[in-house]
Amino acid sequence: MTYQNLLITEEEGILIVTLNRPKALNAINDLTMQELGQFFSEDAPKRSNIKGIILTGAGDKSFVAGADIKEFLALDVEKATNKSRTGNNIFFSIERFPKPVIAAVQGFALGAGCELAMACHMRIAGEKARFGQPEVNLGIIPGYGGTQRLVQYIGKGKALELLLTADMIGAEEAYRLGLANHVVPAGEEITKAKEIINKIGKKGPIAVAKCIEAVNAYFQYDADGYEKEITEFGNAAGTVDFKEGAGAFIEKRRANFVGK
Repeated sequence: MTYQNLLITEEEGILIVTLNRPKALNAINDLTMQELGQFFSEDAPKRSNIKGIILTGAGDKSFVAGADIKEFLALDVEKATNKSRTGNNIFFSIERFPKPVIAAVQGFALGAGCELAMACHMRIAGEKARFGQPEVNLGIIPGYGGTQRLVQYIGKGKALELLLTADMIGAEEAYRLGLANHVVPAGEEITKAKEIINKIGKKGPIAVAKCIEAVNAYFQYDADGYEKEITEFGNAAGTVDFKEGAGAFIEKRRANFVGK
């Protein structure tokens, strides 16, 4: 597929996906959401040899400054419900992707941008990054998982404070609260994300995917995370990779994982 609002490059087995609407501070419009859905549900899964994915925004001012509010003006109850459901399903496809997806956040990550960053497995914040869910300023609430994932990362009390006041927080506070995994100098967000993905890329790919599944199950209302862990532990023990990893440990050599 040819993308209009996404730039996709591959560097050393890592896909870098850049939301490319710098004049709009990379705000997510309907086309961008559609392209994200296409990429994570159909295109990225076909690239079986990649180590992981980095999501970032064009320019140095903004990761994603929110949703395109002009498109919100035509919403009614039914259209808004469908829009939210579609966005949630697309962000679930990011959260459940079997290889690491890391948000490299420079500048603003607000509203839908904060929600997109939270759907990724990790967040690397540049020192000038700003996070927030300002939807109440518009008389609406987050629609792409913001009320749920923010609680998961920083706890109910602080999440409610940010959701109800629409306050923004900087990179250091995001790190202190657990929203950001690392804070780096501005411009080094992608470099740090690559470092983490390259480290993960040396591990067993089946085990990595099963860790992602098990952790996600903890937060699913219809899943038992402990039972998921038990099942996937058993399944992992039946893989070629497990035999190779255990053998390499005993033989004091580096494992050669094959993803089987």
